[in-house]
Amino acid sequence: MQILLTNDDGIFAPGLAAIYKKLVKIGDVTVVAPAGSRSGASHSITYSRPLVYNKVDINGQFVGFSIEGSPADCVKLAVMQLHEGPIDLLVAGINNGANAGINVYYSGTVAAAMEGAFLKIPAVAMSLSVEAPGVPGDFEKAAKYCVDILKKLIPLKSGDVININVPQLSKGEPKGVRVVPQSSKGFDEYYIPQKNEQGQTVFQLTGNHHRLDDNPTDTTSLELGFITVTALASDMTNHERTHQLKKIKWQAASSSD
Repeated sequence: MQILLTNDDGIFAPGLAAIYKKLVKIGDVTVVAPAGSRSGASHSITYSRPLVYNKVDINGQFVGFSIEGSPADCVKLAVMQLHEGPIDLLVAGINNGANAGINVYYSGTVAAAMEGAFLKIPAVAMSLSVEAPGVPGDFEKAAKYCVDILKKLIPLKSGDVININVPQLSKGEPKGVRVVPQSSKGFDEYYIPQKNEQGQTVFQLTGNHHRLDDNPTDTTSLELGFITVTALASDMTNHERTHQLKKIKWQAASSSD
């Protein structure tokens, strides 16, 4: 199995190294990841300048391609230029921080998986919930959970995007695995006004936990200590609403209006 591994925390991130060690046991792994952190890059791509890439040694564990670009850039460049032959599976992660609720739209990790779907490659995004301040995430343990789930998902279909989130492991072993929908709610977030060196008022975005749902969703289930598995779609069309709109008797605007 040919596996493409990427992330949005950067090629030197511990989450990427942890899942790499698990993935090499089930396939040939090619690493193509951003040179530095691109968290929150969403599905941005670079088109106004050339992409710089380098081969880098990651602490003697493996050699990968470091890209001066976004996670989506990494996937596009890997598929079109850097990887010889077809790719059977794309893995993005393990991200430092959950990618659940509306964070799915901001996430470079999920965007990398979506780019794989656009290119007809089955993709899995993997994330670990952030621990309390000063407490490092246990990516080695998270990698074990993620690869166990991955083995049950394989074989995935062309265009599949599966989003896996692991809860805070400092609170104990996960209570189990829940297959749940994505929440439409975000963080309880707000801006803090500050003064910069020039005396200008600037605003720093901050926030606390996700807003929770009454019914089981990814955010609520994570808060309760479950690993969540969510199937995402690369097609953002609201097909029901589109069908309703087709019933309207549309008429082109007159040039005299």
